[in-house]
Amino acid sequence: MTLKIEQILVGRMANFSYILYDTETLESIIVDPSWDLEKIFDFLKINKLSVKYIINTHTHFDHILGNDQISLMTGAKVIQHQNSNEPHDISVNNGNMIYFGKSKIQVVFTPGHSRDSICLLIDDKYLITGDTLFVGNCGRTDLPGSDARQMYESLFYTIIKMDDSLIIYPGHNYGSTPVSTIGYEKTNNFVLQERTKDEFLEFMGIDD
Repeated sequence: MTLKIEQILVGRMANFSYILYDTETLESIIVDPSWDLEKIFDFLKINKLSVKYIINTHTHFDHILGNDQISLMTGAKVIQHQNSNEPHDISVNNGNMIYFGKSKIQVVFTPGHSRDSICLLIDDKYLITGDTLFVGNCGRTDLPGSDARQMYESLFYTIIKMDDSLIIYPGHNYGSTPVSTIGYEKTNNFVLQERTKDEFLEFMGIDD
């Protein structure tokens, strides 16, 4: 297996940035660069990696702050969902495929935390969930552009139907562990326990 995932804790909001890289081709993708970019540049240099793309799971400031600098230094193109209003080079939508090295990434559109939220399904084994799903929780739905109804649909129509063995990599270090699995979250994440949409809205504190 040539794919590796480097999880990097950055900033004061417990963000995770990710470097996905192929150990044979030395091609990489940076996901959600924000603070502490020296950690990313040091890793790229030590491992002699080139950067093909920068992908943002959504465009809240704490997930895109490093886009410009990394793009300038590496020539990588920025990929965001087509609903994004932020500067980017490539727009994607649900089901689109992104290729690098010997790996493939499927874009999974999961609005709710934001209108442009996506998850990244990597080689059908790993899922970078951004701020859609955390270990033990889910992203906020009380921010501008958030929608608790869409979050319910993303969680219960999409995420919860995925394979239990998928290893999830969240956008923040808010849980008891930095990674988890879909199966574990189905059983232990209180947000994913069975509810109707109305019950979920009440649970999330949303008034009709």
